[in-house]
Amino acid sequence: MRLLRLLIVSVLQCVVVPAFTQDFTTQPPVWASKPDGPAFVKLETEHLATAQHAVDSLVAVKAPRTIANTLGPYDEAVRQISSAYNIANLMEQVHPQEAFRNTATAMLSTANAAKTALALNPAVYRALLHLDLSGADAATRYYMQRQLLEFQLAGVDRDEATRAQLKKLQAELSDEQSAFERNISDDEKSVVAQDESELQGLPQDYIERHKAGTDGKIRVTTSYPDFLPAMKFATSDDLRRRLIIAFLNRAYPKNTAVLRKMMRTRYEIAKLLGFSSWADYNAKDMMIGSGANIAAFINELDATTRPDAAREMVMLLAEKRKTHPQAKEIWDYDSSYYLEAVRRARYDFDSQSVRPYFPYSQVEQGILDTAAKLFHVTFSRVPDAASWDAAVETWNVLDKGMPIGRFYLDMHPRPGKYSHAAMFPVLKGVRGTQLPEAALICNFPAPTAADPGLMEIGDVTTFFHEFGHLMHHILGGQQRWAGISGISMEADFVEAPSQMLEELIRSPAVLATFARHFKTGQPIPEKLVTLMNRASAFGRAGGVARQNSFTALSYDIYKTAPENVDLDKVSADDTRRYTTLRETPATHMYASFDHLGGYSSAYYTYMWDKVIAEDFYAQFNSKDPFADNTAMRYRQQVLEPGGSKSANDLVKAFVGRPQNMTAFKAWMNEEFAELPAQAQ
Repeated sequence: MRLLRLLIVSVLQCVVVPAFTQDFTTQPPVWASKPDGPAFVKLETEHLATAQHAVDSLVAVKAPRTIANTLGPYDEAVRQISSAYNIANLMEQVHPQEAFRNTATAMLSTANAAKTALALNPAVYRALLHLDLSGADAATRYYMQRQLLEFQLAGVDRDEATRAQLKKLQAELSDEQSAFERNISDDEKSVVAQDESELQGLPQDYIERHKAGTDGKIRVTTSYPDFLPAMKFATSDDLRRRLIIAFLNRAYPKNTAVLRKMMRTRYEIAKLLGFSSWADYNAKDMMIGSGANIAAFINELDATTRPDAAREMVMLLAEKRKTHPQAKEIWDYDSSYYLEAVRRARYDFDSQSVRPYFPYSQVEQGILDTAAKLFHVTFSRVPDAASWDAAVETWNVLDKGMPIGRFYLDMHPRPGKYSHAAMFPVLKGVRGTQLPEAALICNFPAPTAADPGLMEIGDVTTFFHEFGHLMHHILGGQQRWAGISGISMEADFVEAPSQMLEELIRSPAVLATFARHFKTGQPIPEKLVTLMNRASAFGRAGGVARQNSFTALSYDIYKTAPENVDLDKVSADDTRRYTTLRETPATHMYASFDHLGGYSSAYYTYMWDKVIAEDFYAQFNSKDPFADNTAMRYRQQVLEPGGSKSANDLVKAFVGRPQNMTAFKAWMNEEFAELPAQAQ
C-alpha cells in the first residue's frame, strides 16, 4: 500500500525483535514490558532511529546498487517506521488510560512524519530506480514495480517546493484522521428507559444486565452489545428512535469540522499530484483503477439490488402494518426490528432461538478449532502473558509444530476503546527475522460467572470475518520482505478473505462442531440451521443497498472539491437514492462513520470484495467446507502469497478466471430464486 496513505490496517511493535529460531523465546509477547508513557515514547523513538540508520546506509552506498545494499536496508526502514506508526495507532484506539492514548496520538504524528519523509526522499527513490533486478525472483521484482508506483503517487519526483507542501499536508492529514477517530471512540452516548417496560422484546439476559440506577432509570448505551440487540428486538419504537439518534450523532458536531478538514487536505494532495479528485488519486493503485470505475460499480450494484430490495420492502411494510395500519415507510430505526419480525412470522425463525448455542467462550474456541482444521494449523494460548489490558488473550500459531505467528484477542467493550470490530496487524512477518502478529479488537458481550455472554448470530459472523483477516495476515506473513508481507496487496482486496470466511456460519457441518446449548450441551439442530439460513436470505438485497448508500457517500464526498459538498444533504440523498429506508431527521451519521477517515473514498471495497468472496466460497463444498483439499488450495493460492502478486492474479489462480458477479447474484437473490415470476 502507498506509504503516504493512512493504512487501513495497523502494525504493532514495541521492541526491536531479533531473529528467531524454532520457538517464540526470541520474540516475547509484544507488550511484555508494559511501558509507561515515557518508556513508550522511548521505544517508538528507537524504532524511528533504527529506520533512519537504515536509510542513511542505503543512501551512502557508492558501489553498484544491489538487493543486499539497497533493497535490504530500504525494507528494514519500512518495517521499523511501520512498527512505530502503527503501535501508536493501535494504542490510541485500545489503551485503557486516556493519558496514554493522548501520548499515542502525539507519537502517531511523529511516526507519520518519518513515513512521509521516506516516501518523499528522492535519494531513496533514485537508488531503488537504479537497482539491478536481473537476478531477482518474481516476488522481489513485483515488490519493486509496485513500490516505485507508490513513490510516484507520493510525489517523490516533484520539485522541492511541491514535496515540502505534500509533507505538510500529510502531517495535517494524520492529525485530522486521529482526531476524527478519537472523537468517535471517546463519545459513547446513552438514552434513558424509564422502566423495564421499555425493554420489552429484548432477551432476558439483556434485561438482567440493564437494571435501574440509583435514580431509578435504566440507561442503554451506544456500545454495540447494547445498541444492536435493542435495534433488533425492542418493541418500543420510541426507544429505538431515540437510540439511533444518539448512535448516529456520536462525535457530532466535532467531526463535521474535522471531516471537512480531511476532505480539503486530501483534495489539495490530489490536485498537487495532478488528479482531479481524491477519489481518482486514491483509486490509482487499486484493483478498481479510477473514480469513474467506482461510480460504475455503484450503479451496477444499484441495478442488481433494486428489484429484490423492493420486494423485501413490500414484506417489511406488510409486517409493520400489523401494528401500524397506516404505515407507508420503513425508518432506519425500524429496519432491523421488522427484518426480525418478518423472519419470525414468515420463516418460522427467531434469532433469539440460536443465541443459547453461542456463549462467547464456546464461540471463541469453536472459531479457533474451525480455522485450525480449515487451514491445517494449531493454536496454543500463552498463559499469563502481559498485555495492554488484563482481558487480552495471547495465542501462538503453529504449522506442523513450527511457529508461524502470534495473535491477541481484545474482545469486550470498555470506555475509550475502539467501538467497532477490526483486525489490527501487530508485526509484519519477515521470513527468518520476525514472526507476524495480529490483534483482534472487538466489542462482544463479556461472559461472567452469572452470564455466559450469549452472542447474536451477527456477532458470530463478525468474529469469523475478523478472524479471516487475522489468518490472511499470519499465513501471508511468511515473506522475504516486510513490504509484501501479510495484507499488503491492493487495498481493495483486503476484505475478500474475511468475507469468504464469514460464509462458514451458513454451514451445518461447521456449526455442528461448536454450536452447543450452553445449558444442555446439545448441538444445534440441523433443522434450526436450515431455518436460520432460509430466514437470513431475506433482507440481503436491502443490506447490499444500504452498503451501497455508504459506498456512494464515501465516493461522493471525495469525488469533487470540498466546497461543493453539503455533508447532510449528500448523506440524506444517498440514503434516499440507493435504499428504500427513511433516514431519521436530526441525525448526522457521517460524523461517526469512521471509514470516511481510513477508507476515505474506498468504502466500495466491502461490496467489491463481497463479490470476490462469494466467487471464492462457490469453489468450496457448501455442505462440508472441510471435505476436500479446496481449503488448502485456497490457503496456498490466495492467502500465503501476501502482497507478492497482484490481487487480480490471486483471484485468477484460485477460481481459474477473473472475478464475476454470478455467485454474488445467486447469494443475494437466494430468497426469491425459487419463486415463479408471477409470485415474484
